[in-house]
Amino acid sequence: MRYIIIVCLSIMLVHTSNICLSQAKFIPGKTKGLMPYIEYGPGDDRLGGAKMTYMDTGVLVKVIDSLATDYIIELAPSFSAFILKSSVTLDPSYSVKPFYLSGNWKTFSDARFDYITIDMPEKLPYRGSMLVNPSRLAIDLFGITSNTNWITQTGKPSEIRNVWLEQIQNGIFRVYIDLKSKLHWGYSVYYDSTSSKLTIRVKHAPDKKLKNVFVAIDAGHGGDNSGAAGNVSGKLEKFLTLDYALALERELKKSGVKNVFMTRRNDTSLSMPQRIKMLRDTMPDLLISIHFNSSSVDTVNGTSTFYRHIGFRPLTQTILKRMGELNLNEFGNVGSFNFALSGPTDFPNCLVEVAFLSNHDNEKFILSKHGASGVAKKIRQGIKDWIELER
Repeated sequence: MRYIIIVCLSIMLVHTSNICLSQAKFIPGKTKGLMPYIEYGPGDDRLGGAKMTYMDTGVLVKVIDSLATDYIIELAPSFSAFILKSSVTLDPSYSVKPFYLSGNWKTFSDARFDYITIDMPEKLPYRGSMLVNPSRLAIDLFGITSNTNWITQTGKPSEIRNVWLEQIQNGIFRVYIDLKSKLHWGYSVYYDSTSSKLTIRVKHAPDKKLKNVFVAIDAGHGGDNSGAAGNVSGKLEKFLTLDYALALERELKKSGVKNVFMTRRNDTSLSMPQRIKMLRDTMPDLLISIHFNSSSVDTVNGTSTFYRHIGFRPLTQTILKRMGELNLNEFGNVGSFNFALSGPTDFPNCLVEVAFLSNHDNEKFILSKHGASGVAKKIRQGIKDWIELER
């Protein structure tokens, strides 16, 4: 449990300062490290706190209070977030302007992405949301006031139908992006490495034929992270996920899929930030992450799929429907899930919890001769069903 600590900055934030939070509205800082993120609140479970968004390094934050492991930062008046202290470098001497104004926009495209660039006076915090029916993105920029007087649109974007803006309240500037596709195929938000220009990159829908879709497969756990173990066999999850991931790769290639990326092919340790970075560097069309479930109650059983972002739910639904054809009970389709690999918005992703290693019948199926190949076939069919929803 985390406990709120309200003391002077000399104790809480910077030992060299004798200013108290009651005397200063905030202390400026910049994000640092690999994939810093902000959270909605101080709560924690085994997957960590509820993440609002990942951000770039070098983003200006305004620290207004402190907890044991977190800073509380102001995003806008009456709207705050939480960030790990290890993800912030405080700089009380940094000159923060009383207000920041947005600049002008430009939209353009290349062979695989549409882009929106926005001139920003400072690297400020942001978050994105997916909306459905119709497909749309809403990107909130914090601490900024609209001074955008035109949006230049060049070429013929493949995925973006319309863009517009709204100052929804003081300090929250919202960018709306109307999409042409029925489904969400992924987007990224980032700053230029050498400037404060913000880029929103929207991925085009891939070819509607499965063989031309670039699939990434993640075998969960590995190395020093063994995961769960079979109740009867004692078989470790990290080995089973690799067996099933390799079976899925074989099934996809047998079906003509040209490009498959594996996060691991052997028993190696990989952190979640390492996995996310390699996936972002590779930029697949979709990600399937394979795991096995476990419960302290051995009667709990069934197959399930998980997503975090509502725009990626259809992929998890079509795969779960196919998995049900294996005569496994349906444990559920779980949304808003705080699993790290469900967090990126860059590409659609689905976490598949094949079945429960803690249940005797499920474990028997998992270890059966045709378990891995059967699951691989159903995941491949589910991916195909999902692609066809776009037609």
